Amino acid sequence: MSDFFVSLAGVTAQMSPYLLLGFLIAGILHVYVPGRFYTKYLSSGNRLSVLYAALLGVPLPLCSCGVIPTAIGLKNERASNGAVASFLIATPQTGIDSILATFSVLGLGFALMRPAAALITGVCGGLIVNRLVPGRQYDDTPCAVASVQTGNRLFRVFRYACFDMIQDIGARLLIGLIIAALINVAVPDSFFLRFTDRPLLQMLVILVVAVPMYICSTGSIPVAAALIMKGMSPGAAMVMLMAGPAVNMASILVIRKSMGGRFTAVYISTIVVFSILFGLLVNTLGIGSDLADASEMACHHTHGSNMLSPWRIICSVILILLIIFALSMKLFDKFRKQPAAAGTVVYKVEGMHCNHCKASVENSVLKVKGVQSALANVSAGTLTVTGTATESDIRRAVEQAGFEMH
Repeated sequence: MSDFFVSLAGVTAQMSPYLLLGFLIAGILHVYVPGRFYTKYLSSGNRLSVLYAALLGVPLPLCSCGVIPTAIGLKNERASNGAVASFLIATPQTGIDSILATFSVLGLGFALMRPAAALITGVCGGLIVNRLVPGRQYDDTPCAVASVQTGNRLFRVFRYACFDMIQDIGARLLIGLIIAALINVAVPDSFFLRFTDRPLLQMLVILVVAVPMYICSTGSIPVAAALIMKGMSPGAAMVMLMAGPAVNMASILVIRKSMGGRFTAVYISTIVVFSILFGLLVNTLGIGSDLADASEMACHHTHGSNMLSPWRIICSVILILLIIFALSMKLFDKFRKQPAAAGTVVYKVEGMHCNHCKASVENSVLKVKGVQSALANVSAGTLTVTGTATESDIRRAVEQAGFEMH
């Protein structure tokens, strides 16, 4: 048990400074880059719109669930099918926070390869979609991609960085850290060595696990590091870093309903094929080969003075406190009852997992005639609406945002 906590502390200390910096940069992007900036360059059906979508999506800290309402909003803003596909594929694979965290744990090679892989995969997937799924009809009503916010911008930056974003990914980040520590302690060092001469088999096994599961781009990093340290090939770890965050079963179902079966097939196939190709490329280039040596893995150090330096300890404590506070507030929101005003109805909404989902639902419903207020609760999966709008109008607005109402 002591080895588990030592390993957990090591991984957390290694990542925490970079995570905090990444969250701050994500907050700056969220507040200072307007949502219309993203839709402006994606409306045409040419190849440049596909490239722009991938370039704009790579630094955004959106997970595979949060990216869906944003992508549907882009679709309703008349972005091309290829641009939507490019954005859906590239965005959840990485973000400014996960790039920094990848550098801290897996090194420069992986930190450069992840955004490059996301960009290339997104562009190629978008071009294929433009060829195979052309001329899709778009809704006339635009879907908002971000909530309208007012107030001091600096406060909003820190609120998003230290609360909203951590509330979205905090639980999955903790799960990733715990799984990494368990792998370090429980998995024998020789477990993956039996598959050393079959790297492709490793990648296929990882795909079977990674595609349906839900894991964020940051939470996947310590797990990948622990697997490499236990003998898994860096290429197989690259497959998990790409396929795990890029897609999950919930996103597949929503995308199929919103964009169609052919679009969904191209979307999944592109992620699967390119994750294997980049996994093979990582093995060929020798990226991450030094990580197999436990002495090179900072998260495996048990007495490293540099690993548990005062600065890293302070950053770790701040990160843990922020996660505890954000998740506690999320749990509180789940059980908090909203005062029932006249004309207030509570609906059940499926598919909301983060604050981006919440904003998309609220903004879409607020555009319905007769709606006075709309408040979505991610934890409880509810939407509280006050006004005279009919249930069918509310349902239509929720579905336009990419979710289901019951």
